[in-house]
Amino acid sequence: MEATSLVNQLAESARTASRTLIAASAAERSTAVNQIAEELVAGTERILRANALDIERAKSSGMQSSMVDRLLLTADRIQGMADGARQISQLPDPLNRILHERTLANGLKLKQVSVPFGVVGMVYEARPNVTVDAAVILLKSGNAALLRGSSSASASNAVLVEIMRESLSRGPISPDVIQLVPSQDRSTVGALLHARGKVDLVIPRGSAELIRRVVDDSSVPTIETGAGVCHVYVDEFADLDKALPIVMNSKTHRPSVCNAAETLLVHSAVAEKFLPIALKALIDAGVKIHADSETKEIAKRSAQNVDLASEEDWSTEYNALEMNVAVVPSLIFAADHIQKYGTQHTEAIVTENMERAHQFIALSDCAAVMVNASTRFTDGEQMGFGAEIGISNQKLHARGPMGLEQMTTTTWIVWGTGQIR
Repeated sequence: MEATSLVNQLAESARTASRTLIAASAAERSTAVNQIAEELVAGTERILRANALDIERAKSSGMQSSMVDRLLLTADRIQGMADGARQISQLPDPLNRILHERTLANGLKLKQVSVPFGVVGMVYEARPNVTVDAAVILLKSGNAALLRGSSSASASNAVLVEIMRESLSRGPISPDVIQLVPSQDRSTVGALLHARGKVDLVIPRGSAELIRRVVDDSSVPTIETGAGVCHVYVDEFADLDKALPIVMNSKTHRPSVCNAAETLLVHSAVAEKFLPIALKALIDAGVKIHADSETKEIAKRSAQNVDLASEEDWSTEYNALEMNVAVVPSLIFAADHIQKYGTQHTEAIVTENMERAHQFIALSDCAAVMVNASTRFTDGEQMGFGAEIGISNQKLHARGPMGLEQMTTTTWIVWGTGQIR
């Protein structure tokens, strides 16, 4: 079937099925999500067999190791997906919340309440956990899901969707509220982006190139999730014993994800003391260093091998064990550097001076600011949202990790007694 017709058919099926979501109670939606979590764990071996096919293809194609890591599922990661779903099932219902309520002078009673978007398309790369995270968040928030993952994860995504649909088939919510858009045909992405009137919202999640394509090409409204060129700034008033593990965790805990730090900025007052220790720890952990000239001199004196950073390096999201390092003369200089090269994702400061911390917060135009904590905490599960559907860098509607509440819009309900204008 031609891509546009196929996507339109899937969207229409999802919209029809979404009536069962509208009719379902909050308890029924939560039960459905919780049951999906149970079925995922029960289907672990089935999921791992499918994922092994994707991993074998990825390695044969020469996919870089950081992307293979994103693609990889393990029993622990499947358990983590299930745990995230369980957390979502236990969160308060995001629908029918009264956001504003008032009575006008003419007697009209107004209420603004939260409602679902309707049919939401997801376009994403590699990470099969997004298939589950997106589906259960959309299900709990009353939205039907059109899931268009990458061909590299086709076997994994197919099994995950099969399991979730099988789980729904045993309850009151139609399994057609979760639809998998075929990934072998590249044109299905374009068809989804232009299904205006069929699809209410599209959310991209993946590389900067994918996100830019979706935002630039889509005629369907989008929520822009962004690349993560994140920074850790070690202030002159930092506790250096705290700073080192924060830097290491921000870079090395899982370097392939968007909340991993790509640049370390160190105040000149502590650079001579801190950088020899930090550079050694990073290099020992396998991190390739791209340094400014001052850092390179410090590295040379401490017998550390680093490369001189290019202008392009400072704005690069490596998604790998690589990091930029620079010495800065002030917090203002650090903030200016971040504004120039960052992506408004996550910025961190390490300092014991709370005035400096508040100044850094005020100067950081981004989705999340960390004070004496790793950048890795910009994460829906870590912030108590359960899973997340993505991290929004934009300023309209949603910013930061997008959980249940961010997957709703609003309706105004006006009660009258016969009033006319």
